Amino acid sequence: MLKVFGGMMAALLLAGLVALLLGHYDTTLLRVQRGGDSTNAGSSSLSPSPGPLPDNIFWFVQVSDLHISRFLDPTRAPDFEKFCSETISVIKPDLVLVTGDLTDAKTRNKVGSRQYEVEWQTYQGILKRSRVLEKTKWIDIRGNHDAFNILSLDSVSNYYRKYSAFRKEGHFHYIHRTNFGSYSFICVDATLTPGPKRPYNFYGILNQTRVTELAALAEESHHSNQSIWFGHYTTSTIISAAPGIRQVMSSATAYLCGHLHTLGGLMPVLHSQHRQGTLELELGDWMINRRYRIAAFDHDLFSFSDLSFDVWPAVLITNPKATLYSNPAQEPLGRIRNSTHIRILAFSTSSISSVLVSIDGIDLGNAVPTSGPLFVLKWDPMSYSKGLHYIYVKVQDDTGRTVSKEHVFTLEDDVPLRFNLLPSFILLTDHYILVRIIFFLSIAVHVSIIIVFRYLKKPVPKEPPGLLTSACLSLHAFSKSNNFYYPILLFSLYTVVGPWFVGELIDGHVGVCFTFGLIVNGHFLEGSLTYLVGTMQVVCFNFPLNCYLCWCLSLRCRGHCFRAHVRDIGVLRTVPVHLIMLLCFIWQSYSCVFLLQTYGVLAFFISPQRTWSLILTVILIRKTWTSTDSHLRTYIAEMKNYHAS
Repeated sequence: MLKVFGGMMAALLLAGLVALLLGHYDTTLLRVQRGGDSTNAGSSSLSPSPGPLPDNIFWFVQVSDLHISRFLDPTRAPDFEKFCSETISVIKPDLVLVTGDLTDAKTRNKVGSRQYEVEWQTYQGILKRSRVLEKTKWIDIRGNHDAFNILSLDSVSNYYRKYSAFRKEGHFHYIHRTNFGSYSFICVDATLTPGPKRPYNFYGILNQTRVTELAALAEESHHSNQSIWFGHYTTSTIISAAPGIRQVMSSATAYLCGHLHTLGGLMPVLHSQHRQGTLELELGDWMINRRYRIAAFDHDLFSFSDLSFDVWPAVLITNPKATLYSNPAQEPLGRIRNSTHIRILAFSTSSISSVLVSIDGIDLGNAVPTSGPLFVLKWDPMSYSKGLHYIYVKVQDDTGRTVSKEHVFTLEDDVPLRFNLLPSFILLTDHYILVRIIFFLSIAVHVSIIIVFRYLKKPVPKEPPGLLTSACLSLHAFSKSNNFYYPILLFSLYTVVGPWFVGELIDGHVGVCFTFGLIVNGHFLEGSLTYLVGTMQVVCFNFPLNCYLCWCLSLRCRGHCFRAHVRDIGVLRTVPVHLIMLLCFIWQSYSCVFLLQTYGVLAFFISPQRTWSLILTVILIRKTWTSTDSHLRTYIAEMKNYHAS
């Protein structure tokens, strides 16, 4: 009965945690709570509303993570030049946002990092040959790769300042002015200064001064029709001072970013919405996936389409917009109800021959061109005033190429729609806080176990011990032997407080790496990825080493010796354990090689956490089979008595 009750309580606790998680990342409540205010968002008037004329609309393009490289993928740069010369000429955007990682800045072996001037010259050459700067406003900003191995913004290695088009570091506010209003584009620059070598600038940092600067820019943008924020890092990979980057950008319609490369293709769609209402839209990379985005403001209603390079036609439905991507706090969604025409942007290298539209499976006809790429089709919004509806558009050009687009829309204010849980978790979680919690928990669990067994009274079994009892006895033998207890305890605590290594974090400048951050050239860079690396160190090496030492001590206490234990116990019961420890040892050895290739010879030799730990490991493993510690001799004698009884 007690077991059943315990199981029920565990199930209830698990259900509560799941409900809490779903509630935290659920954007449905946000949409329902703010839906009633949609008529007052953005421009307060419900007019003008989308109609047959090509007015009150402009569009722009985003591309991210170019990673122009001198070593990898020889088609990357030529494809980008074709994008600048052909794609931009067809789409004719008012502006282009290039959200960071313009160059790759990795060495040939993909381990080290440095700025290669030839990569920047390639990038600038593309802009000049394509004459793209004459066709549109080109705003290119830095990403973490563009800040690799750069001591300061004035460094000669800061090629962004020399070869980019916009050449402006830090936050800035660009205002796009039209005859129907102004639109703010605010850049969030969270790149590190100084910029260490990879991988320790994966997270961006916004200190209090930089957050205050952004807050001032946000205040300026209140006079604009709408505002778009853009940057390289997702908000989940930015360490931000109070009140937090998401709160500061709460007046934005959307935040456009890159950086995560759709997690290597595992998450092709990484979109979500902040609790304040701002959409966060990560764009897949150009580097491998050749992705770009067309976005538009049509009567102050924001819409976008993520597309693949050289796939035509390119299509964007601007009215009615997708309900999932609505921001009731900022957009005048009531204008959709007052609109008279469905509106579609269709681009192609050939003339568009047909734009067929259907809603809920019922054909409405062929949209007609107005001016440029805008196609319109008369509709009656009141026919779709209740519930969710499905709009489907099929576009064909003169060469026979066909592309279809579809999405769900509603004209009601309180219809629940939500983003998927996993993208929301990835984009809305402050991962630098999460990894810190996991790191300290892993350390606490490991240290607590060996301390508890150090002072816990040793059990006296009445019969030959089983598996669990043998494990406990081996922990007692390990913890009560000074030869093992103090080295492992201090090694685990050193992971938290001690410098991991001393090396050239930036070429020519020696720095120190701790769990809690980096110190280089008199600057302190707050720890972020270091906590994840520390967690891997504990889980993949410290704890397995502890278990392996206990296992060896258990065999020793049962009377086995190193030379004969495989024969006595059996290959299947011993060799897998040794192989697991060997893999952990190889993993730790590789991390030492990584230090050597990334931060130089000094980092390899002055690395207590990595290189020195390998020496400690060999010494401790040898001691498990050779130590004559008095506590260990006592355990050996007791175990022999147990097995003889």
